[in-house]
Amino acid sequence: MWDFLVNRQAQFLINGWNHAYLVILAVFFGTIIAVALAVVVTRLPALEPVANAVSAIGLTIPSLALIGLLLPLTGLGATTALVAVTFYATLPILRNAVVGLQGVDPTLVESARGMGMSEPMTLLRIRLPLAWPVILSGIRVSLQMCMGIAAIAAYVLGPGLGAWIFQGLAQVGGKNALNLALSATIGIVVLALILDVLLLLLGRLTTSKGVRV
Repeated sequence: MWDFLVNRQAQFLINGWNHAYLVILAVFFGTIIAVALAVVVTRLPALEPVANAVSAIGLTIPSLALIGLLLPLTGLGATTALVAVTFYATLPILRNAVVGLQGVDPTLVESARGMGMSEPMTLLRIRLPLAWPVILSGIRVSLQMCMGIAAIAAYVLGPGLGAWIFQGLAQVGGKNALNLALSATIGIVVLALILDVLLLLLGRLTTSKGVRV
């Protein structure tokens, strides 16, 4: 397999970069969507069961089925892959964001308002920083999950290492079938570990010592 990778090093790196870029972009969009929805849910507690149900049910939808439903709307290519991966990326982050925001001590929020902070300022300076460690845990789970889903998205010509996995499966019994599938799988695992370490470092840089303690 080493010789196989050396001969295809450039393509492997390109596929790896595209895979990581797709996942990072999807998780970024998913984080924005999830946090925005969580803010709404915490303002309207009656929506919490709905948010929990959507998170639970959404994760049970097979990724290939969702991709198939998206095809008539977005067609083959990166758009369908990004929409599908973003959908799955949002769900665990949403659940954690709701829990994190609900876990903020109400007395701190009231104190901030008493000091004259507006609602948006209270959210940005008090609620989100305190909820950030819980939200980040959801982001880490989301990123790991999306690594595998992004590979499946290659079925509709999405970018990334999944293309090699499908090529290997299509050439079962061929000379390089195992090398294609195995190298892509190992590459995805390595990428997942690297990005998880980077998220851990991000958490240490963006979480105050008081909150970590």
